[in-house]
Amino acid sequence: MMKSSLFCLFLFCCFNLVLGQEPQLTTPSFFADNMVLQQRDTVAIWGKDAPNQTVSVTGNWGEESVVVSNETGRWRANIATPKAGGPYTVSIKGSSTKTIKNVLIGEVWLCSGQSNMQMPVNGYTNQPIYGSLDALITAKNKNIRFFQVERKASVEPLDDVEGEWVSSSAYTLQEFSALAYFFGKNLNDVLDVPVALIHTSWGGSSAEAWTDKETLMNIDKETEFLTQVPEENVNKKPALLYNAMLHPFIGYGFKGIIWYQGESNVGRSSEYEKLFSSMITSWRQKWNKNFPFYFVQIAPYNYGDGSNSAFLREAQLKTMETLDKTGMAVTMDVGNCTNIHPGNKKTIADRLSYWALAKDYNIEGIPFSGPVFSEMEAEDHRLILQFKYAENGFYSENDELKGFEVAGSDKKFHPAQAIINRNKTITVSSEEVKKPVAVRYAFKNCIEGTLYNTYGLPASSFRTDSWAE
Repeated sequence: MMKSSLFCLFLFCCFNLVLGQEPQLTTPSFFADNMVLQQRDTVAIWGKDAPNQTVSVTGNWGEESVVVSNETGRWRANIATPKAGGPYTVSIKGSSTKTIKNVLIGEVWLCSGQSNMQMPVNGYTNQPIYGSLDALITAKNKNIRFFQVERKASVEPLDDVEGEWVSSSAYTLQEFSALAYFFGKNLNDVLDVPVALIHTSWGGSSAEAWTDKETLMNIDKETEFLTQVPEENVNKKPALLYNAMLHPFIGYGFKGIIWYQGESNVGRSSEYEKLFSSMITSWRQKWNKNFPFYFVQIAPYNYGDGSNSAFLREAQLKTMETLDKTGMAVTMDVGNCTNIHPGNKKTIADRLSYWALAKDYNIEGIPFSGPVFSEMEAEDHRLILQFKYAENGFYSENDELKGFEVAGSDKKFHPAQAIINRNKTITVSSEEVKKPVAVRYAFKNCIEGTLYNTYGLPASSFRTDSWAE
């Protein structure tokens, strides 16, 4: 009798031990209730389970994918998505079952950068977002969803982030990126489909912090990488933010990326074009997808450290002109010389959305870029300038163009008069320069742009010379 009782007790304990075991099936935090998957695509869903475990991923829109985990328990399934709609349910079955509810299919964009991307609808202390109250009272929308990534740094690439999916509301929007929200709302309004915004940014961060170790080593073999996360300036150290806040998403299906960063690299503008282009290219390689990448040109601001931020803006302009499927929102007219965080994030977001709507959603008739200098011809004491993206000519408030300078062979620049011509060119001249050979426009730290095309999109600062300042 005693042996029988002990045996029953043993079975009871074993049974409860089995019941009490944690399920081995896990997924990253972003595969969760309320998530959004990219429409009409083959998207990846992944996680961990027991080694050599069969895992099935089923979307109740009628698609299923069955895979087997590898010897370390990792698995990745690819599943086709339908056109935008929902809500749907995704069931993942392995050693246990996970059910993801209220899933939408729509347009997914990843949003990254530094403080101007991070700046929430509520603004910063004594720094407002224009139109924030209007945004909040109209924020409730179950078809716009946010995933806010918690800030973190790591010396090694991570597999997961902290965050959760939420629907847009006055409450959830308050601390969410204003730029990302205004961009996403434009897409939702125009396309009438669900829009997801994955926001992963950190104020004050450098481009190096968002770039992986291998890419940085290819740029500069002398780059030093930390072996532990420091207590200060983690947002400026090579690869630390890439490892913790971007690497976990590699493979997640999205339409494209919007980016607002560059202020922290102003002092190293000569390196930025190569760094920025390499970063974008490396991200595309990681995802194995040539996705669109739209970014904001840094706004005029008085840096006061001897640096001329026009050189950084120039590097950004060159990136747009040389790298496929990139676009740039110019901010020459919305900067604030005493505040590095422009409050008019809606105008900036609008300009990003014009690129996406025209280029990625094929909506005909939408201009997407301000004038971009293309050619110059010398004519006596004048220079004749031609531009792309100015099919109907130019516009300047009060019909006065400011910010132009010309130089002769002595390389000394003088303020110049600029005139808009009927043949859609601009003539620039100065009484101080009898034979000009070079022109600059708005090529200073703190200056307000005055040159637009007829759609109200501003021109970037530019120069035709290659002289160092």
